Amino acid sequence: MRKQTKNNLITFSGTAVLCFLMAGLSTAGVLDNKTTGLLVPMGIYIILAISLNLTVGILGELSLGHAGFMCIGAYVSGAFSLIFQNTISPVWLRFALAVIFGGIMAAVFGVLIGIPVLRLRGDYLAIVTLGFGEIMKSIANNVYLTMDKNGLHFGFTVPPTNVDEATKQELLKGPIGMAAPQDTNVWIVAVVLLICLAVLMLFIDSRSGRACMAVRDNYIAAQSVGINVTKYRLMAFTLSAAIAGVAGGLYSHSLSLLAAKKFDYNLSILILVFVVLGGLGSLRGSIIATIILYALPELFLRGAGNLRMLLYAIVLVFMMLWTNAPFFIALREKIAASKPVMKLKSVFRRDKSDKSAGGAA
Repeated sequence: MRKQTKNNLITFSGTAVLCFLMAGLSTAGVLDNKTTGLLVPMGIYIILAISLNLTVGILGELSLGHAGFMCIGAYVSGAFSLIFQNTISPVWLRFALAVIFGGIMAAVFGVLIGIPVLRLRGDYLAIVTLGFGEIMKSIANNVYLTMDKNGLHFGFTVPPTNVDEATKQELLKGPIGMAAPQDTNVWIVAVVLLICLAVLMLFIDSRSGRACMAVRDNYIAAQSVGINVTKYRLMAFTLSAAIAGVAGGLYSHSLSLLAAKKFDYNLSILILVFVVLGGLGSLRGSIIATIILYALPELFLRGAGNLRMLLYAIVLVFMMLWTNAPFFIALREKIAASKPVMKLKSVFRRDKSDKSAGGAA
């Protein structure tokens, strides 16, 4: 068995055991309400982190607009559920179609944005994607959508006026937000997380994934051996956007009221922190970093009072040193060599592309 395949199986099986264990404990009432309430958003953040790692870690491009794709998926999915709430049954079918439709629309925007944006690189790409995320948040904050017996009515910045007052139903209410059905639960998040993880692993380990890593490692060399750089960059960017849209669909169905202000610049930075501190190119590292950094301030640092953010910053610095400092890298390699069972070397690392990536692609 190839080393990469073995690592993928270990990561997937470990994630599956953890997901179903926590979901089972939550359903059985073993976990307290506070811990149970963290499981759904934690799972959604893990989906966002592994999807962004495809762009930042595997493709090697810095994107700061991931919250924008999540916003598209959340609003499209939520609006779909509200429109067809009394039309499509059973509930699970309507919910599944809503989440899938949200992911598809996010992928469409990924293609539309990726075609011009991926001509840029480095800081320029980061700035443009940051602007895209803020534009999506502003648009969602000003959209009004009302449904009555005559159909749908759309308004921008102001509510639509030509509606039947007796039968009208406000779906999107601008800055007030949207109240989608609360269909998301911990079991659904666990299943969707495993599906997204499997899709990303298969893509990364495929010919297309190896081509993306070749582009990341040496852009000019990849072009020189005949790799269609634009095609593979757009492919990875679109897949990343689609999975972010799916996460947004789950997110919109987990809240009693969804507002556009939740998809701001800080959310994109938070997801990027999970990816960078977990290790660029390491899906396993993104999962572990998200669990630690999301659960730590909520479960273990609340009692620290004013020192909570100081302790959180110390943990961030330590994780950054653990994954990037030469001393800790050498220490991990020494531990891994002396105790192979621990395999710490493979937990936080950047996946290296195969030497034959260029030729295979």
